[in-house]
Amino acid sequence: MLKKRWLRRMDFKLIGASLAILLMSLVIIGSATHINTPSDERYWFVQRQGIFAILNIALAAFLMNFDYKMLQAYGKKLYIFNLVMLLAVMLIGHSALGAQRWIQIGPITLQPSEFSKIIMIVCMASILQDKIGKLNTVKDVLPVAAYVGVPFLLVLKQPDLGTSLVFMAIFIGMIFVCGVNLKLLGGTFLAGLASMPILWHFLKEYQKLRILVFIDPNVDPLGSGYHIIQSKIAIGSGMLFGKGLFSGTQSQLNFLPENHTDFIFAVVGEEFGFIGGALLLLLYLIVLWRGIEIAKDASDTFGRLLAVGITSMLAFHVLVNVGMTMGIMPVTGIPLPLMSYGVSSLTTNIMSIAILLNIQMRKQQLLF
Repeated sequence: MLKKRWLRRMDFKLIGASLAILLMSLVIIGSATHINTPSDERYWFVQRQGIFAILNIALAAFLMNFDYKMLQAYGKKLYIFNLVMLLAVMLIGHSALGAQRWIQIGPITLQPSEFSKIIMIVCMASILQDKIGKLNTVKDVLPVAAYVGVPFLLVLKQPDLGTSLVFMAIFIGMIFVCGVNLKLLGGTFLAGLASMPILWHFLKEYQKLRILVFIDPNVDPLGSGYHIIQSKIAIGSGMLFGKGLFSGTQSQLNFLPENHTDFIFAVVGEEFGFIGGALLLLLYLIVLWRGIEIAKDASDTFGRLLAVGITSMLAFHVLVNVGMTMGIMPVTGIPLPLMSYGVSSLTTNIMSIAILLNIQMRKQQLLF
């Protein structure tokens, strides 16, 4: 059990916002799926998500007894494990929706690329803690980029462009805190923009179509553009107060695809309106604000980098997922943290919040 002195240092704002998002998730998943499942399995998705949420919270509470600094010693081993895990997906993983991203373990389907994100944050924090103020040239940054590049390419191969972009967001956030030369970072960004026409030829057809659909969904209104069109209709029709729980026509009548996973925010917008969507975004803002504050107050560089990596990951997820449901970001299949249905994503996000809480609890050395 956690010591009372540790408990007094818990960040209850972060805990409260995270639990509120989880509870809202269960309500919205129940609404999005109840009409499309047999009567005897009507709340199967809710029950499954709820059970794994409880199990993960219990595991997180147990792990809080251990100092997060212990992770520092396992950086290299975790990196190797991460590569093995991603290679296993290529060899024994099963495919769905045109991608090979999942591994079946009994009744549970896991997506290793989800776990890969939190593992890479730990690994990067381990190697970057000695590079504060030392990332001034391309020669300095290149080894770190290559370190991230290997798992990045393995995930991209699945293909999972969304998670690959999350790796990039984590990488940029963490090297920024390390004091990377901003001119170098800006030059890299401009070089990336300049190389877009070349990279276009290496994209798969469905990826090209997603970009074209992002610019104009009517390019393929019954195919790749269908998701965005229906999502925008759902959010817009919710207006200020929404149509009410279980009353969203786009989600209830199955016009909105993936309404309990990638497009769950559209269900929030349709059934709870602008007020419900704004409330959810406010909860995310609290989570991100606490992540930034925890990074600022961390007692060591490793903890600061961990907090920055986690906050960068969560911020990118929220920005891209909410943006794609409103048609202002391309559809990438990135889940909404703590909201979207999925065991792997849920586990990764709860463990990420637990690490933030662990850093906050141990921001100062206690005197006994």
